[in-house]
Formats: sequence, C-alpha cells, structure tokens
Amino acid sequence: DEPQESFSEELYVTEVLLDVLVTDKSGQVIIGLGEEDFVVEEDGEPVEVTGVTFYSSRQLLGSKEALERYGMTVDEVAEDRYFIIFFQQQRRAAGEVPGLMARQKEAARDLATWIATDLQAHDLVAVVNYETRLEVVQDFTRNIAALQEAVQRASDGQGAEHNWPSRQPALEKGPSLSRGLPTGKDLRKKTGDIYKGLQVLARAAGPIRGRKNLVFIGRGIGETNSFGVWQPDSRYYSPTIETLNDNNVAVYPLDVMPLGTRHTLENSLSALATDSGGTFTRQFTSFTTPLRQISEENGGYYLLSYQSRRETDKAGYQKVKVKTRNPELEVRARQGYLFGE
Repeated sequence: DEPQESFSEELYVTEVLLDVLVTDKSGQVIIGLGEEDFVVEEDGEPVEVTGVTFYSSRQLLGSKEALERYGMTVDEVAEDRYFIIFFQQQRRAAGEVPGLMARQKEAARDLATWIATDLQAHDLVAVVNYETRLEVVQDFTRNIAALQEAVQRASDGQGAEHNWPSRQPALEKGPSLSRGLPTGKDLRKKTGDIYKGLQVLARAAGPIRGRKNLVFIGRGIGETNSFGVWQPDSRYYSPTIETLNDNNVAVYPLDVMPLGTRHTLENSLSALATDSGGTFTRQFTSFTTPLRQISEENGGYYLLSYQSRRETDKAGYQKVKVKTRNPELEVRARQGYLFGE
C-alpha cells in the first residue's frame, strides 16, 4: 500500500504570570480568592488559570488561625515585596523651574523616613538613577542604612561606583538588578534615552518572580506637540509599556514638580501608571503620604499563572484582560506580555 502522509506541528508553551491587585470599592485588599474566582481572557477567549499565589506583607493575615479563616495555608502565601526607587535627574531643567531641585531633596528626605519606618521585614528595595544613562546605585537589599545612603546619592545625582566589570563586587545570592544589566560602556550605549533605560531595567527585573513596584521620582518623559500637549510616540512609548508589562513592573510616578505647578508632561506620568498597573500621584505636600499609599496598596496581591501555547514561528505582544467573577471588586493587572523570539 501507499504510505499514509504524516502531519506534525510544533508549539511552544509558556507559563504566563499575572500580578493582580484586588480591592473593594473603599480600597481594602480582598483576601482568600482562588482560581475559580478569576476570569482571564486573551482576545476575548477565556484561558484556564492553573495557579494562584497570594503575596502579602503578613500584616493583613496575622496568625495561622487568620489564614485558616480565609481558607489559605502558609504555602499559599509569599512574603517578599519588591520596590525600585527610580530618580529621574532634574538638573538640566532646574534653571527653568524654580524650586525643582528643592522638591527632589524633599523626596529624598521623605524616602529616607519611609525606608526607616514603613518597610516590612520581607521588603526588598533597590535604588536607580537616570540622567544620561541608567545606573544602579543600590541593588536589592533590606539594609536600611545602605538604602538611605543610596537615596541621598541618587538625589545628589551621584551614580553607581561599580558599573565597570573590574569594579563590580561579588553579587549576593537572591534577587538582583545588576545581574541582568550590561556593564561599563554597554550600559551607556543601551540606555541612551529614558525609554531604553526603563526597558533595560524592566528586563533586568523580569527574572524575579512577583510584582515589582517602580516608584518613579520625576517630572515625566517624552515631548509635547506644537500645541504643548503630550502625546505618546508609539516608536518609543509602546515598546516601553510592553516591556514593563512583560516583566511584571508596575510604575508609581510621584510628580516632582513644585506644588501648584501644572505642566504638560504630567500626562506622561499618568499614562505610565495606567498602562503598567500602577497609580499616579500629583499635588501632595509630603512624599511620605503617597509612599505609604503604595505600600498599603501592595500589602496583598495575587500572582496568577496559566499556560499559553504559540506556534514556533510567531512573535508579538498579547493583550490580556483580568477580572473577578464578583463585579463589585476592583481589579488592576498588567495588560499583556511578549511572546516569541
């Protein structure tokens, strides 16, 4: 007999991780949700959620008895939270905006207070600086004194001292930004504008499992049009948002402009927050207030997982929609991920 013609198809399977904040109308974190409580859709089609882990500072949960009350076990709760303090240097704009540098100094002072009084035992914080290139002033650590010194250095515009391979200290075990970053001249070349700086930083944070909260201390990114209105440039802005989303990095911009100052670039800060799953805060007296709000908001979140199957020759950006079966709950999650080469 003639041999039967065979057919085969190659697929690759990716585990997608989505960090999801769930609150009630008053902003209180909702505890005790499981796989059956979430609806995740790609292109309008539901996918099967295969895992749910709840991340918490433990202040929400308290004792083992409290966990049992929510139908949860210790194994289902992870404690580490990640914060990246990102200083966008303002020295070039300082001559045009009176009080700008003083406002940045206030940010550094209040950050030092927040680090000393509000961080939890399992919080990890890194400090980075951007002027003409990205610099990691302090990698992830729980060392309060080291973080306070790094915040002061970044606020003063001082970069890292060990970006050259020969000067890099031995990296500690555990989460690290430096481990995923280029060094020396390569770092300067690959982060020549702030868009690329954010992309490179997001990729460096990507291997760390969980939600990374980037606290953006600055006045905005991009340019305005001839009418003085900020509009996202898809050549630079879209890849930045896609990379932030792909690596579970949520941006929390804190406007560094002096109080009472409205400016065109604040729309870029609002967009960065909305499109990455963070929140934007403007016109506040003390930086401590929004910093505490960010910490409280991330007191508990869910990390959902599911499998995505793709043909091996496909590549692109997949949008994702997340909601709960209870329509009364508020949900905020990253909006997609990159797939393929």
